[in-house]
Amino acid sequence: MPGRWVVVAAALMWSGVSVFAQDAPSPVPAPTQIVGIASFYGVNHKGRTASGVAYDGSDFTAAHRTLPFGTRLRVTAPHNKRSVVVVVNDRGPFIKGRVLDLSMAAAKELQMVDRGLIKVTAAVEPEP
Repeated sequence: MPGRWVVVAAALMWSGVSVFAQDAPSPVPAPTQIVGIASFYGVNHKGRTASGVAYDGSDFTAAHRTLPFGTRLRVTAPHNKRSVVVVVNDRGPFIKGRVLDLSMAAAKELQMVDRGLIKVTAAVEPEP
């Protein structure tokens, strides 16, 4: 009875009910604050980031597993109250327990180079 299904679908569409598309899921909001351990790229790191741009240690950039490229984050080191704004342009870190990989410039600004790993808090920074 193929004709019967056409009539049902047409009636539902006329009534405003779609039988072909489901409501799209709501976008998942970005976390308002990220807390965890940050690391930084090595001094000799070279290559392209996941966003396609070449890594430049003098830029204030970071890697995060899921935040969209171009997201600005204010990263703060609670132990010394220093903070820096970075732009997400890469994916990572891929080591359990770490939340950000920072560029060398950001690591120097946070005074974490001698420590290697530090606890940080990061919040999405609005566009300037």
